[in-house]
Amino acid sequence: MRRYLFFVNQPYSYSILRPLQDEIRQRGDEAAWFVAGCSTAPLRPDERRLATVKEVMDYKADATFVPGDWVPYFFPGIKVEVFHGMARNKRGHSSEDDSDHYRIRGWFDLYCTHAMKDTAKFQELAQQFQHFAVSHTGWPKLDPLLSQPVRGKRLCSNAELPVVFYASTFSRSVTSAPDLVEKIGELAQSGRWKFIVTLHPKMDPSVVEKYRKLNGENLRFVESDEDLLPLLPQADVMLCDTSSIMFEFMFLDRPVVTLRTKMPGPYLIDVQNVEDVESALETAVEYPEDLMNETRALCDELHSFRDGQSSGRVLDAVEDFLLNRQSDLKSKPLNLLRKLKVRRRLRNELASMPPESS
Repeated sequence: MRRYLFFVNQPYSYSILRPLQDEIRQRGDEAAWFVAGCSTAPLRPDERRLATVKEVMDYKADATFVPGDWVPYFFPGIKVEVFHGMARNKRGHSSEDDSDHYRIRGWFDLYCTHAMKDTAKFQELAQQFQHFAVSHTGWPKLDPLLSQPVRGKRLCSNAELPVVFYASTFSRSVTSAPDLVEKIGELAQSGRWKFIVTLHPKMDPSVVEKYRKLNGENLRFVESDEDLLPLLPQADVMLCDTSSIMFEFMFLDRPVVTLRTKMPGPYLIDVQNVEDVESALETAVEYPEDLMNETRALCDELHSFRDGQSSGRVLDAVEDFLLNRQSDLKSKPLNLLRKLKVRRRLRNELASMPPESS
């Protein structure tokens, strides 16, 4: 029986890792969670939490899965990067030139990639550094979406109002939330639309409160720590700005409207003025053929698989690495400065450990 650890330091990690947990349990193996730097509130009663570094060391996981860009180097087992998003940079182009996405920090033994293009790039880097391996697996987070029985137009009666999922990022330079609060309130009150609204955890609290007050018959406000994946299929169209969640929504084969996005392209209906939002939504819910073809082409570029089985491929890749690939790799770099920073981040958890065991 294998033991696996999930390392969480951002709220978005929960929805990325839970499909892996489901697959681990289905295989009769064990999973546990270690959370550092963010809330443990999203953990469910049936999810095992390891509260201290000592508990992690005693658990002796075979592998630790990480959606972020760092992990405690001294944790037992191999370290597996599954990424917090797909290969997309802030300009909306395929991130061959995205230095942060492809930055090799020396923490990971195995990178589980999503598409042919980023797999090829990481394989080049693997040949250069020779201290990690790469497997083309797909992204576990998409498994629940790609397993949906209905993608494309939502099955509903003609009497039902179209549902808009509104999501916004927090950065002041790109967020649409302050500009759209009155318009979204107006559209919800009009009786022509329904809204599901969520905002980034780092959003200005005063803006969040304005949207909370809109909660009503035609608008549901969703707190930032709630799992959004089960809600996405309830919407016919997404309204967004420059949040990566819009790319996830596209895998439902449904359209996206944006306000002044920094990631433009023919796969979006982007408008520059708030007053043009409703007409763009009206166009989007007709599922224009050209728009949807561009959306599908982008999804093909971002993620190779449509079977909802990426979690299984990740676990198979880990097993193959442990049995066949690990011994061929060079040692990781010393990374002394980065290791010191990791220990500072985990100062409270490490305080309870004897020095020699940490």
